[in-house]
Amino acid sequence: MAFPIHEACVFLLLIPSVVTPAAFNHEDYPADEGEQTPNNENNLIFDDYRGKGCVDDSGFVYKLGERFFPGHSNCPCVCTEDGPVCDQPECPKIHPKCTKVEHNGCCPECKEVKNFCEYQGKSYKILEEFKPSPCEWCRCEPSNEVHCVVADCAVPECVNPVYEPEQCCPVCKNGPNCFAGTTIIPAGIEVKVDECHICHCHNGDWWKPAQCSKRECQGKPTA
Repeated sequence: MAFPIHEACVFLLLIPSVVTPAAFNHEDYPADEGEQTPNNENNLIFDDYRGKGCVDDSGFVYKLGERFFPGHSNCPCVCTEDGPVCDQPECPKIHPKCTKVEHNGCCPECKEVKNFCEYQGKSYKILEEFKPSPCEWCRCEPSNEVHCVVADCAVPECVNPVYEPEQCCPVCKNGPNCFAGTTIIPAGIEVKVDECHICHCHNGDWWKPAQCSKRECQGKPTA
C-alpha cells in the first residue's frame, strides 16, 4: 500500500537529523591519536602528557611513578608530575690515558687505554727498550711514561780521544798518552823528546804534563 506523500516527506527529513556533526563526541577518540585542524590538514595536534605521564626519546609514554630511561645514554629516571627526575650517581673517574670513551650508559665508560709511549715523535710499546742516542738508554714504562738513563762516560786516558759512530763515550785509539810540551807521548815508557830531555807520563794522571828529566845533551857534530 502506498504511503501518503506528506508522510514520506516527514520520514526523509528525519534521517539527516540523526547523522549530524554534533553526534560525534571528541572523547571517543583514543588518547594517543591526533586530529587534523580544519585549516591545515598536515598540522597534527598531539596529546599533552604534562602532569599525566612522561615520554622518552622513542615516544613511549610512562605513567607517574614509573622508572624509565629517557635515552640510551641517560641515567634512570622516575616520572613525576613535574617531569622526569633522574638519578645523578657518582661515576668512576675516567683513566687519564683513556683514548676511547663510550657514553652508552648512565656513566661514561673507558673502552681503550693508551698502551704505548710517545718519545720525540715516535711510539713505543709497553716495556720496549730503545736508544734515542748513543748515550741514552730508555724504556717505555707501564705508566705510559718513558724513563731514560744517560751513560756516565769514564774519563779517557789520553789527550786526543775520538768519538766513533754509534758509540757514546770517546775512545783512545792510540792508547793512553800525555803532553810533553806540545808533543804527545805514549804512557808507560820514557821518551826522548829532544837532544837534552827524556820524558814519561804520570801513572793515571794523563792530564798532567809529562815528567821530564834533563840528560847530557848530545851536541850535533860539527862539519
